[in-house]
Amino acid sequence: MMKRLTIIFVFLLLFQVVKTQSYSDSLDVFAREVFMPAEKYKWDWGQATMLNAMVHLYYSKPDSLKPTYLNYIKTAMDNTLIVANGLHPNAVASGHGMAFLARVTKEDKYLKKSEQIFDDYLKTPRTKQGGVSHRTETVELWDDTIYMLGMFMLEMYRLTGDEKYIKELYSQLMIHKEKLADPKWGLWVHGYDDDNIDYNDRCCQFGWANQSPERKSIEFWGRGNGWVVMAIADALNTVPQKSPYYKAFAKELKIITKNLPKLQDPQTGLWYQLPIYSDNASNFLESSCTAMFAYGMAIGVRHKVLNRKEFLPVIEMAYSGLRTHATKRDGKYAFPSKVCEGTCIGNRDYYFKRKTLDGVNYAIGSYIVLDIEYNKLKR
Repeated sequence: MMKRLTIIFVFLLLFQVVKTQSYSDSLDVFAREVFMPAEKYKWDWGQATMLNAMVHLYYSKPDSLKPTYLNYIKTAMDNTLIVANGLHPNAVASGHGMAFLARVTKEDKYLKKSEQIFDDYLKTPRTKQGGVSHRTETVELWDDTIYMLGMFMLEMYRLTGDEKYIKELYSQLMIHKEKLADPKWGLWVHGYDDDNIDYNDRCCQFGWANQSPERKSIEFWGRGNGWVVMAIADALNTVPQKSPYYKAFAKELKIITKNLPKLQDPQTGLWYQLPIYSDNASNFLESSCTAMFAYGMAIGVRHKVLNRKEFLPVIEMAYSGLRTHATKRDGKYAFPSKVCEGTCIGNRDYYFKRKTLDGVNYAIGSYIVLDIEYNKLKR
C-alpha cells in the first residue's frame, strides 16, 4: 500500500512539474537535457543558434535561475575553446558565446578568443564588393551568412560599445541585399556565385548558379529569409535608437516582411518551405522559418517599426500554429516538428524534396526566442 502511494505521489509531482512548465521551459529542458547537453557542444552554426537561445533565456530569467544558463554557456565554450575560430561565417556564429562570456564574466580568456575570432573573420574570402563568402573553397554569398555574422557582431558591440561591429554587419547586409533581394517581393534568393566556379560541395545541387544569367539562385527559401529577418530584428534590439543604423535596420525589416502576411497559411499560421508557392502540391509547411518570421515581426511590432494592427494577428496565428501543428511532446519535453533539414542551394524541386525532422538545434533555438519575444509583446 505504501509503495503504491509513493508511486502515485511521484506521478502527481511529475504531473505538476509538467503542468506548471511554460512552453519555452519545456523546449529549453529538452534542448539542454536531451538534444545537446553543454558538454557535447560542437563549434557550428546550428549549435550557435540554440546557444543564442540560452543567452536570451539568461536575460529573461530571474537572478536565481541565471546560473543554469550561464553554466551551460560556459561549459559549451570551455569545451570548444581550443577549436573555436572565425574562419568562415558558420564558424563565426558560435563566437557570440565567447563575447557574451567576456562581457558577463570579465574573464580574459573569453576576450582574447573573441578578438581572435574577429581577426580570423577579417581574413575570410570576399566578393569584389567586399561581401563575405559563405564558403572558403569558393566565393559565394548566401543569405544564411547574415544571421551567422549578426549573432557575433552584435555581441561584440555589446561587449565593446565599438560601432565598427554594427557598421560591419550593416555593410554585409547591404552587399548581400544588392545581389540577393528581389524588389517585388522584398524576399531574398538563397545564393549568388561571385567567382563563376561551379563548386561541388556535395550538398548544393551542382550548377545551381546556372539558373540565371546573374549566376544567382532563383528561389526564395523560407528559412534563408528567416535568418535575415532574425538578424535585422536582433540589430533593432541592440542598436541605440539615436544611431543612424537603427533607422536603416528598421527600413530593411519593413521591406523584407511586407509580403509575409499574405503568404501565411490561413489554416495553420505557418509559412511554406518556398513561401510564394502555396498552391504547389509538392511544397510543404515549414516550422523553423515560421518561428523566425514571427520572432522578427514581434520585435518589429514592439519597437513600433511594424504596424501592430496588421502584424499582431499574423504573429499570434504563427505562434499558435507552431504550438498546435508543429510541436511534439514527451512528458516534460516539448520539441519542434516539421523542420526542414540542413539545406544548401538548388532548384525548386531540390527544396521540395528536402526531408523534415523533429527537434533540430536551430529550430529549438528559434522556437525559444520567439516564445520569449511573444510573451514580451503580450504583456
